Amino acid sequence: MSQGVSPAAARGLKYRALRALFRHFGRMRPAARLRLGRWLGALAYRCVRPRVKVARRNLELCFPQMSEARREALLREHFHALAQSVVDRGVLWYAPPEKVREMVALSGYEHLQRQLDAGQSCILLAPHFIGLDAAASRLTMQCPSGATMYAPQSDPAVDAIVREGRTRFNDVHLVSRRDGVRSLLRHIRAARPIYYLPDMDLGRKGAVFVPFFGVPAATMPSTAQIARTWQLPVLPVLSHWDAATGRYHIEVLPPLEDFPGEQDAEAATARLNALLEQWVLRMPAQYYWVHRRFKTRPAGQPKLY
Repeated sequence: MSQGVSPAAARGLKYRALRALFRHFGRMRPAARLRLGRWLGALAYRCVRPRVKVARRNLELCFPQMSEARREALLREHFHALAQSVVDRGVLWYAPPEKVREMVALSGYEHLQRQLDAGQSCILLAPHFIGLDAAASRLTMQCPSGATMYAPQSDPAVDAIVREGRTRFNDVHLVSRRDGVRSLLRHIRAARPIYYLPDMDLGRKGAVFVPFFGVPAATMPSTAQIARTWQLPVLPVLSHWDAATGRYHIEVLPPLEDFPGEQDAEAATARLNALLEQWVLRMPAQYYWVHRRFKTRPAGQPKLY
């Protein structure tokens, strides 16, 4: 169920142009969308130099043992996958539901269904892979109601498009990060699953420094804190894009065992980062490398970008 678009945004030329563009993407034949994704990925690799620089630096930091040629190949693959994920939002946000199901396969939903049947909220732990929106759309098609933290976009037209797309199916509640984690409480009490992204650098406040591929990364311990405070199971949600077929596979894993258990929030967060490393190694080109994951440094350490 869409939360709506503000009248000002809906009247704006940029909003209407973006909506028309994504609708066009949604009507394209799969082969044409894949060609467009390859072309846009190659263009972004050549033209979006600040983000290319950030992604290249992240790969250097996380895979120092890898040859420069291999890292550069991964970088090209990453921009291809990232561009394709943008084009494919046209399907997720505007194409008929059967086209979404055709493009996005879902497995492991029975793990989430058990929580719904028990009338219990849970955390759907969704790391930043390029299929993040594919996972969200496919799950909201299946799940009657849910909530997720949302960082409002700085551009009102873009924000309106994203909000409209992400709340397209069923009863989806977008909770602004500005309101903090406690704003999720009413949704937890309503037994809604919480789609939660654990791996952004949101600054020093409230963060702990735990290793990510051997580099101290400012990481919010919120997953462990929420799970402990409200006794919520944590179900990882992984997304994988197949470059050969253009289809996505979304996998809901069983709840993490004994999480956070007896560990404090920092140790539990380090455990999550270690799991994330394993998932990244399964599909290294599809992690969101364009984010400055190591922007915030421990006291006294030099900047990495």
